[in-house]
Amino acid sequence: MQSYDYSLVDKSAEKIVKTVKATGAIVSGPIPLPTHKRIFTVNRSTFVNKKSREQFQLSAYKRLIDIYSSTAKTVDALMKLELPSGVDVEIKV
Repeated sequence: MQSYDYSLVDKSAEKIVKTVKATGAIVSGPIPLPTHKRIFTVNRSTFVNKKSREQFQLSAYKRLIDIYSSTAKTVDALMKLELPSGVDVEIKV
């Protein structure tokens, strides 16, 4: 899972782990992956003062959760789970 807000990622990971453990599956994680930082440098003025610049940073936070011995009940519980809109979840089988 990935988000630009670390608190949303942590809360979503807690919800997923709690839901999966309730169905009886084995969970490994959440494992924090390295933060991807993108830095943008912009001139403050259009023509004059080239040395006057401003920097912006965009950070993407990621977590990895491994689920072992999942059943159909586990998959149904995960599909019905409500997650915040700022969290991107990617499922690999």
